[in-house]
Amino acid sequence: MAGTLKIEDLHVNVDDKEILKGVSLEIGSGQVHALMGPNGNGKSTLLQTIMGHPRYKVTKGTITLDGEDVLAMSVDERSKKGLFLGMQNPQEISGVTNSDFLKAALNSRRDKPISLFEFYKLMEGNIKKLKMKEDLAHRFVNDGFSGGEKKRNEILQMMILKPKIALLDEIDSGLDVDAIKLVADAINDIRSKGDLGLMIVSHYDRFFGIIKPTHAHVIVDGKIVVEGDNELVEKIDNDGYDWLYEELKIHPVTPLKPLVYSLGTCALNQRRAND
Repeated sequence: MAGTLKIEDLHVNVDDKEILKGVSLEIGSGQVHALMGPNGNGKSTLLQTIMGHPRYKVTKGTITLDGEDVLAMSVDERSKKGLFLGMQNPQEISGVTNSDFLKAALNSRRDKPISLFEFYKLMEGNIKKLKMKEDLAHRFVNDGFSGGEKKRNEILQMMILKPKIALLDEIDSGLDVDAIKLVADAINDIRSKGDLGLMIVSHYDRFFGIIKPTHAHVIVDGKIVVEGDNELVEKIDNDGYDWLYEELKIHPVTPLKPLVYSLGTCALNQRRAND
């Protein structure tokens, strides 16, 4: 399912503070965009804004998906149109099984509901690919899951929902070496079978070494300061960001407190840790 996500001159405020200061980029089918930069400089803000988090206020700019105004859509409409967010800190949902959650999400995208047999065949096949526990379908969403299981569960959701554009926010953090390769291989498998476009935030060169980004963007203080391809990813992995700061005479902002995610009625709500 081909798609093009276009972001133009995007400015975003959080708690009356400007975080994004004119971001422009375009993600097309089959492309993998690495979104890089020091912590606290706008990477997660960009992904959360695209998906419609109510805490992030767009003050200027546009986001379109296949020419349609994303900012005019509710969160669930964005998802149904083909956007997907793999969260940095997936929320536990007690009382809702993975099978019920995914079946409802899948059916909301279909004209005709999927049969129970077809759904379980689809789910079980992808569970095996990710080497997850066989009873996953009957467990509550992320309830009692390890950090690595939660991240693989995000990828399972992506595999089943088949979005046009997937936004992955440090989907590899908390994974051991084997799990990183497993998740990266699963993403590459999805890419090989369709037109998925990806924007990935990661600090692990091992992950990008398997995924091989086609595009790379570095955000510092809410702006994209340099762009390139996988060679830029490798240079930053080898040399860090100091050369970039010196060359462009820029400085990263001081990271904010870590954010804790919780579910609201229609979208994610965020609050500062320890507030």
